[in-house]
Amino acid sequence: MKFDLLETNNEQRTWKNSQNMVLAVSTIVLGIVVGLSSLLLALFLDLIEHLFLHYKETALLPAPTATAPMVRLVSVVLGGIIAAIIWWFLRTKTKSTVSIKKAMSGERMPFWQTIAHVMTQIFYVGAGGSVGRELAPRELGVLWSQKWQNLLNKYHIPKLSEDDQRLLLTAAAGAGFAGIYIAPITGMLFSVEMLYKKVTLRTVSVSLTMATIAMIIGSLVKGFKPYYILSDVKFTVISIVFVLIIAPLSGLAGGWFRRFFQWAEKNQTKNKHILWQLPVVALMTGTISFFFPEIMGNGRALAQLAIDSNHLPMLSVLISGAILKTIITVLTIRSGASGGTLAPSIAIGGALGATLGLIVSIWVPSFSISQGAVLGAGTLLAASQQAPFMAMFMLIEIIHLNYSALLPMALGILIASVVSRRVLAK
Repeated sequence: MKFDLLETNNEQRTWKNSQNMVLAVSTIVLGIVVGLSSLLLALFLDLIEHLFLHYKETALLPAPTATAPMVRLVSVVLGGIIAAIIWWFLRTKTKSTVSIKKAMSGERMPFWQTIAHVMTQIFYVGAGGSVGRELAPRELGVLWSQKWQNLLNKYHIPKLSEDDQRLLLTAAAGAGFAGIYIAPITGMLFSVEMLYKKVTLRTVSVSLTMATIAMIIGSLVKGFKPYYILSDVKFTVISIVFVLIIAPLSGLAGGWFRRFFQWAEKNQTKNKHILWQLPVVALMTGTISFFFPEIMGNGRALAQLAIDSNHLPMLSVLISGAILKTIITVLTIRSGASGGTLAPSIAIGGALGATLGLIVSIWVPSFSISQGAVLGAGTLLAASQQAPFMAMFMLIEIIHLNYSALLPMALGILIASVVSRRVLAK
């Protein structure tokens, strides 16, 4: 990733020419459009959870624990069957959908296929499927960006440079994330760190502005409440010592999780076999949900369970939960489902951090296990996504951490990132 905030190279531009005016207007328009689409996806998720699981997901109730076990089983299995049929049809009977990476290389996203693909992702998560929901709003953001740029070309509006066209695609993807998770800085960093891979005043300004607009619109439904609830927000010196232990472990685990996810995506079922493979994995998910409902969904429930854990008997629950969440999420993607891996990484890292925190608390009773879970989540997220800045600010924004978390989080992410890169280099 290239840093050039002062833009002192030959690509330095003024902000006065017609192309820059087009870029500025495009940033505002796409921020509004992507924000509205993220808001609608959030409402659609709430609707599916209500219809299939008879509950409304919140930070206080992140898992359908009050829903009857048989209802949970039927919900995810039925969701798996419906999602498998839709994805099979999209991948074998119509023009294939295009990934964000391919879209950045110039391929066009087919409109109705992408809409159906995105809605199916949200649908399956809402029904209880074990996969992240954050890929859908990012893909939808890129689709709107492509359509907007087509509209500009149709009416002969001054054409943007290839760099700016690509920037609008990455910024729209980040804005989609910001609109769902109410996290504009994370959305900006997702754009410039993970996709565009170039940090300049121009890329930051466009990405952050678009993400902020999308966040404001998305918050009309979700508000500005934290996604995870952490009561003990003031991190102490003990957390710095703790992170020296958890970070290398998260680096190792995160590196291997990244390999697992990449293997699942590379070998993902795209033919008729999805019609039985995804329902089978859905049945596995539903069976586990009989005694462990936190397996369902994108991982929010497992992460919150880890943050709330404060008794040693939770050790076995957390260890089992982390292992099962890893296996089921990898199999879900391998069997044909599309979705994100950010929230599952947070869940698995949170469980790892809370597990180690419970052990440490035997000798250091004053240690905050919930802070251990947060540090585990942040370090494993950074290791699995290879995006240290995005990971740090994502945890800060979605949990509403204060300044005391910066030092232990930054130190842990640095160590975990170094360790994970050594794992991935082998």
